[in-house]
Formats: sequence, C-alpha cells, structure tokens
Amino acid sequence: MELKNIVAINGKPGLFEIKAQSKGGIIVESLLDGKKTPVTATHNISALNEIAIYTYEEEIPLRIVFKAIAEKEGGKEGLSPKESGKVLTSYFREVLPNFDEERVYTSNIKKVLTWYNLLASKNFDFASIVEVEEETTEE
Repeated sequence: MELKNIVAINGKPGLFEIKAQSKGGIIVESLLDGKKTPVTATHNISALNEIAIYTYEEEIPLRIVFKAIAEKEGGKEGLSPKESGKVLTSYFREVLPNFDEERVYTSNIKKVLTWYNLLASKNFDFASIVEVEEETTEE
C-alpha cells in the first residue's frame, strides 16, 4: 500500500485504496470494511499525496505530517480525534509547530488524525514516505 494510491472521497467515511482503472473511473477498496466500489468523475476525490497543510511559511505535504506523527507515536496510532479542540491543537503544534492556526481548523486536525490512525491500524509503513517527491523522467 502506497500513499499515492490512497484517496479520500467527499461524503464517504474513511480512506480508500485505488485497486484498478475502469472505463468510467476507478475501482477503490475501503480501508474501513474492505468493500470495493466504483468511483466516477462525479465524485470529489482527493489523493492524500496531493493534500498539504498550511504553515506560516509554506504548505507542508500531508505525507510529511503523517511521517512526523509516526515518528512521535513510534508508528502506532496517535491521539484520538475525539479529544477536545484545545488538546488536538496542542498535539498538532507538537507535530507541526508552525502550522497556520487561522487556516487550519480543528476539523482539519481531526481529519488528519482520523486518516493517520486508520493507516496506522492497517500497518502502513510510514518510514517508506519520502520527504521529497522523486521526479521520474524517461529518456
């Protein structure tokens, strides 16, 4: 399982792994219950590899935030997203000290922790996350 194959689908809980291409879109498998579902162009899909978190200087890719949480938690599940907003914000500040508190809402932190915990429960290898995307060029 690679982060580039993991997507979030607007309106559906959890995360999904892309399994195959189809004529009208893609086939995904839920990480929550293992059910396979077709996804068409009408669905709003976000690849986790493309999501970033605002900081005061720049946008930090979500994969880097996941890696920081994994290092803090030793690859195990992190803080419960059901904690109070104050606890979540202070935890997130430990992971990403300079996140933009005006643009990153408590709901965003909850979503990041929910996704991280789901991946951790599936024994995702956070150590395999690379800091910088390697450009693959064919000559």
